[in-house]
Amino acid sequence: MLDERLNSLNDQELISHYRSTQDVRSVGALFQRYKHLVYGVCVKYFKNTNDAEDAVMEIFEKLHLDLKKSEPNQFKSWLYMVARNHCLMQLRKAGLAVEYPETLPQQETATDDIDDKVIQEILFQKLEKGLFGLRSEQKMCLELFYLKEMSYKQIVVQTGFGLAEVKTHLQNGKLNLKKLLSKDRF
Repeated sequence: MLDERLNSLNDQELISHYRSTQDVRSVGALFQRYKHLVYGVCVKYFKNTNDAEDAVMEIFEKLHLDLKKSEPNQFKSWLYMVARNHCLMQLRKAGLAVEYPETLPQQETATDDIDDKVIQEILFQKLEKGLFGLRSEQKMCLELFYLKEMSYKQIVVQTGFGLAEVKTHLQNGKLNLKKLLSKDRF
């Protein structure tokens, strides 16, 4: 009877129920609801069904711990990010090259909108991957200037480059990054 009631709750209600009661059946209901989504993400990264199945179980085994630390507003988008990050970490630990999916997995219904943060994250991944195509000096200067919001003078101190070199690396880095992104080489 309780399982039927849990299945009728929406994601936020299940999370709230779990956080207040520590009833792992709430996490089980979320697992049943989203195991196909997590599996799809894992297959995209691992390209191997056995590894993907193992990853799905690992993700859901630690999900109850993650839900104690986080209270996601949009569980489905948050879970997508958790699955993606888990896959990336496993691939990095294994020393394998990471391939970023070009698109998000198909959604079950049209009413399930993907959070803007997920889309921004995928765009950020493409940008990050594009940065790897740059010379190391250009990449370093772009990261310091745009991501860490350092001034020219701070970059000069950090890198040891002259002011003219920093400006050149930034200008050439932006041009080269634009070329890489416009070719959509990744």
